[in-house]
Amino acid sequence: MNELTELASADAYCRHLVRRHYENFSVISRFLPADVARDLTRIYAYCRCTDDFGDESGDRALERLRSWRAGVDAMFAGYAPIHPVLLALRETVERRRLAPQPFVDLIAANIQDQTVNRYASWDELHAYCMLSAAPVGRMVLGVYGVSDRHAASLSDDVCIGLQLANHAQDVRRDAARSRCYLLQSDLQTGSVADAVRALCLRARELLRSGVELETLVPRRLRAQLALYRLGGNAILDRISAVGYQTDRVRPVVTPAMKLMLLTRAWVEGLREQRRTQARPQTV
Repeated sequence: MNELTELASADAYCRHLVRRHYENFSVISRFLPADVARDLTRIYAYCRCTDDFGDESGDRALERLRSWRAGVDAMFAGYAPIHPVLLALRETVERRRLAPQPFVDLIAANIQDQTVNRYASWDELHAYCMLSAAPVGRMVLGVYGVSDRHAASLSDDVCIGLQLANHAQDVRRDAARSRCYLLQSDLQTGSVADAVRALCLRARELLRSGVELETLVPRRLRAQLALYRLGGNAILDRISAVGYQTDRVRPVVTPAMKLMLLTRAWVEGLREQRRTQARPQTV
């Protein structure tokens, strides 16, 4: 099998992983340039593999995560990867000149998951989210060539806000894995619903950073980021609608809601484009 055939097969594997796990991206990708959609597919497949090694490997999780880290280190050192996701990802990393830190941070978060399943304070949970959520946004910004530090900080906020929304949504599911991302300090002073509400409030505040972030990135990225922000807020709205009792029921965003969010994101993107074009040009 020649190198081009291997890469095509690796990309097919990445697309398979993404279709199984990232429903929203399959819709977003239709509106993206082919090269960007391909690069993001590879990145999301990498994220999926990393999470699966951590969540689906049982007693062998640490062993597999460490082996995965070795493979990632070797890829960034210039060695030819064996795993199809890394084989595909290497082309994106080299062409986009992506930094290794976000990729290894995500592995570190999954390693932490094997030994830490409770967080006493916001500082502790935030530090974890900087490893488990923020790296994804930084990878995406890298694909679009965004290197501004303020934009990266805003992206961290949005990604952490999204993760908090997911944690608030998945209280019952996480409990089945003997994990709890609700702050222990909140649980000690109130009910589970109170702790979920507190997490949702933090998430909403962080997601607000997306509004400014969307003005700092290339036009073709704005609607995509708006969809992430709106999607996070939609999850939070659904959680509120069930009285924050996600230890009993898992609220979901329906396909109709997702379509509405997609439409709204593109409308917001068009409005921002028009505002930008209407601004007077400075000499």
